[in-house]
Amino acid sequence: MTDFPLGFRAGATAAGLKPSGRDDLGLIVSDRPCVAAALFTRNKFPGENIKVCRDHLSRGAIRALVVHAGQANACTGSAGEKAARDTAQAAAEVAGCGETEVLVGSTGVIGTVPKVDRIRAGLAALGDAELTSEGILHVGRAMMTTDTVSKTATAKVRIGGKTIRILGIAKGSGMIHPNLGTMLVYVMTDAAVAKPALKKALSTAADETFNCLTVDGDTSTSDMVVVMANGAAGNASLKVSDPEFAKFQKKITAVCSELARSVAADGEGATKLVSVRARKATNVKDARKVAMAVASSNLLKCAIFGHDPNWGRIACAVGYSGGRFEPAKVVIKLGKAVVFRKGQPAPHDRPAIAEYLKTSDEILIDVELGAGTAEATAWTCDLTYDYVKINAEYTT
Repeated sequence: MTDFPLGFRAGATAAGLKPSGRDDLGLIVSDRPCVAAALFTRNKFPGENIKVCRDHLSRGAIRALVVHAGQANACTGSAGEKAARDTAQAAAEVAGCGETEVLVGSTGVIGTVPKVDRIRAGLAALGDAELTSEGILHVGRAMMTTDTVSKTATAKVRIGGKTIRILGIAKGSGMIHPNLGTMLVYVMTDAAVAKPALKKALSTAADETFNCLTVDGDTSTSDMVVVMANGAAGNASLKVSDPEFAKFQKKITAVCSELARSVAADGEGATKLVSVRARKATNVKDARKVAMAVASSNLLKCAIFGHDPNWGRIACAVGYSGGRFEPAKVVIKLGKAVVFRKGQPAPHDRPAIAEYLKTSDEILIDVELGAGTAEATAWTCDLTYDYVKINAEYTT
């Protein structure tokens, strides 16, 4: 049973935004004002809702978040911005707060202005009475597009003698690559956290998780990761300088890590989760360069789909990654098998590795650089026929 953060209620409904007729509109409301921190896409064509979110975050506390799927509201100009603001106003009426206390999430086809009349009607039908703590999970399902499963992660930690609860939901399957990807990630906690501390916790967590994640190399217009902290747990407001901040940071990162892995595992058309760990690097930056270069290799992703133990794809990506290392010290493993060492192939059982690639749900790639003590992990998935099919037919 999920242990939900105190003071949050939510619900979802079908507002007629998705052609499938499934739930496509969600609302999350906090009973008290939240300190909020967010990261957004770095795409130069951000969704109009993101512009509105930046504005609202700059004004102070947040009380609610509304998210809809089916129409991305990106590249829609002034009509799209008006739709985002009208959506925030409609959500505010249900949540009982001000329009500027509402964040708006949107995902779907680029270039389509959301049907605000349907959103308004859906929110009115949903109503405050329909919102429950369990409804957060329904919101996670409503914001799915090409996802095949909803994505949820939870954590608890004792801080200041109080039990702190953290719950995150995520949407993401395609167009996944730093910075962020087509991800909508909403993390709620009942901890009391000062805004600078919440910003640091989120940025640190994202660097170790969402920015070490790739499905296809595309970065979307709609990405947003939001953390909302309402203080309902009753702890003293946590600051970066507090000794217990590290405990909070660890749990926020753990929730984000689980969500990132879930996104990779559910990559469009994917059959395998692929984890790439770069170890013994000069520093974390170099380790991430290597891990992400390997994880981003379409040639390697195709090889994994075909159960082909072509470790040369890994070595090639390590070589062009830009990370610092001595080639003669590099060791590469596929699963537990050493396939490359001292600049040349290591004796290994190719049929056994092929069977590992075929039968394992998660493929582990380990690259030892021999240059230091730092390490980083990146996540991706295999590249399949279905990925092409999904994206060839996305708007048809």
